[in-house]
Amino acid sequence: MYRILLPVDDDETRARAQAAFVTDLPAETADIEVVVTHTLTAEEADAPDELRNVERVSTVRLVRDALEERGVAVELAEARHPPAEGILDIAVDFDVDHVAMGSRQRSPAGKAIFGSVAQQVILDAEVPVTVVGPATE
Repeated sequence: MYRILLPVDDDETRARAQAAFVTDLPAETADIEVVVTHTLTAEEADAPDELRNVERVSTVRLVRDALEERGVAVELAEARHPPAEGILDIAVDFDVDHVAMGSRQRSPAGKAIFGSVAQQVILDAEVPVTVVGPATE
């Protein structure tokens, strides 16, 4: 089984691109497990359990539903703040084989530099990290 971590933010276009990355892999979807996470803000992390639930985030539900419709097993996980550290902790806790980060559309010059969260995950992850660009439709 190949386990992939998808840390999603609030952008539906990036979330769809991350889901498409998984379903476009040259593997049987039955051989893939995905852990979908969203980083809770400091306020969310201190909120009551019903408000802390990562499933309440629309992009988490979007990715979960899209992947499950294609036969991919999905697990949800709450990442803690700060985002990069939370993502790296989830990667270790769930023993993932790969991380697929979303990215913002950037200018040609801006493409040379990733956002600080993506950059820290790329530099500190012990598994391969793919930065998934925006979906083209």
